[in-house]
Amino acid sequence: MSTKSSIVLRNLTFEWPDGSVALAGVDGAFGVGRTGLVGRNGVGKSTLLRLIAGRLRPTAGQVETTGDVGYLAQTLSSARSTTIAELLGIDQILDAMKAIESGDVDQRHFDTIGDDWDIESRADEALHQIGFAAADLGRRVVEVSGGESMLIAITGLRIRRTSITLLDEPTNNLDRGTRARLAEFIDQWPGTLVVVSHDRELLEHMDNTAELYDGALDTFGGPYSAWKLHLEQEQAAAAQAARSAQHSLDVEKKQRIEAETKLARRERTAKKTQRDGGIPKILAGNRASRARASAGTLRSTLDHKVDAARAVLDTAGARVREEEHIRLVLPDPDVPGGRRLVELVDEHRTVVIQGPERVALVGPNGVGKSTLLEQLVVGGPQTPGHPHGRLLTERVGYLSQRLDGLDDDASALVNVQAAAPRTPPGTVRNQLARLLLRGDSVDRPVHTLSGGERFRVSLACLLLAAPPAQLLVLDEPTNNLDIVSVEQLAEALDAYRGALLIVSHDAVFLERVGVNTIIELDGRGQMHQHREV
Repeated sequence: MSTKSSIVLRNLTFEWPDGSVALAGVDGAFGVGRTGLVGRNGVGKSTLLRLIAGRLRPTAGQVETTGDVGYLAQTLSSARSTTIAELLGIDQILDAMKAIESGDVDQRHFDTIGDDWDIESRADEALHQIGFAAADLGRRVVEVSGGESMLIAITGLRIRRTSITLLDEPTNNLDRGTRARLAEFIDQWPGTLVVVSHDRELLEHMDNTAELYDGALDTFGGPYSAWKLHLEQEQAAAAQAARSAQHSLDVEKKQRIEAETKLARRERTAKKTQRDGGIPKILAGNRASRARASAGTLRSTLDHKVDAARAVLDTAGARVREEEHIRLVLPDPDVPGGRRLVELVDEHRTVVIQGPERVALVGPNGVGKSTLLEQLVVGGPQTPGHPHGRLLTERVGYLSQRLDGLDDDASALVNVQAAAPRTPPGTVRNQLARLLLRGDSVDRPVHTLSGGERFRVSLACLLLAAPPAQLLVLDEPTNNLDIVSVEQLAEALDAYRGALLIVSHDAVFLERVGVNTIIELDGRGQMHQHREV
């Protein structure tokens, strides 16, 4: 990282109005260049960006920035009246220029424009790079796709040329082509760029990786893969140090016990000698006094060694992270290799999913992938000119992007029992624990759970259903999951022996779950089948 810091955090603390602490005493810095900010869901990454951008005020501590800050939140404006100019963030400048052109020379218009008299030509040049032009500035955002909206919003930050730019999960819901275009922009980004993302491909375009973990911000000079390797090596060394410290503590404890045994034996021998009259009473008393003093010194020394060894273990153990892994044992859904489960049909071909295939449905945003899945599973009218599907099994589990298949007022346990009514509650609890749902989270109403916990309940309803589903249909399952949660989802799916049909733009995830067939849906409603990822 550059030695010059563009963003400095000093004892930064933020509490929500209900008193819950989002960040506590965070120190750190971001330098010039591109930095990927990673961390578990709920650790405070988005809150940190909002504090840096000035959208939130710290409860304590401060944020120092060298220059103006541009910020893009996860969720863009969804108002139907929002124009492309507003999404770019240049609408007020354009309005001020029009006012001046019409004869209104109020000073506030000149203040609004500042040095941006060429804003329209700059906007036209930048918009051309993403397939638009200045003539589109008055168009409504609802007329373009979600991926195009995100590119337009990011283009607005490029046009405004802020010294510091903050992007919060910019690739959520973007198709592969749009992600590649965004990566090109990031490769050429000037100044300081901080990107919160769980997109491992995007994170490879970063100069630095910063992690927010356990209330601390640590920065590594390199992209995500290099940081991950460094972390794994560091954790391996920490685990070895903890094992060595534990061994040393065990040795010191053993020596302490052995010494106590020897002292007790000596004391019994001395008492027996005194009792048998082997030495004068006064001499025996002196010996006993010296023995007690010596024993006390020895005990103190050994106790100190045990305490020191325990302190070393505590220090070493604190460096070791507890990475939880999902290890499910699921019943066999009985899907022979020749069992036909799904037919997907367009005007020219029929694609059949059979046996325990793992299939990805991909294509640009807006071509109807989610619509096809919903029509397949939920039913409904077929759209002329678009592919449609037919299920050949009734044992299907469906996870929509909205995660709307749960009873929000019921607990996780009750939701899963509804999917597996004959499974004993104790067995359900055990399986939920393997899915990292433990303690009171199992019995609380679903609407009180975090996004990650809610996702696990939805996944549990699919994976633990009885009888087990022969086909799982998953629509963008990794959206809004942190990288560790994505890995845990892949681990859960590893235990499933039925067929998978997944819509996802996350190539790393698709490879991780063993997808062996790609069905690509193009803008003309045609399907193209590939037998590899």
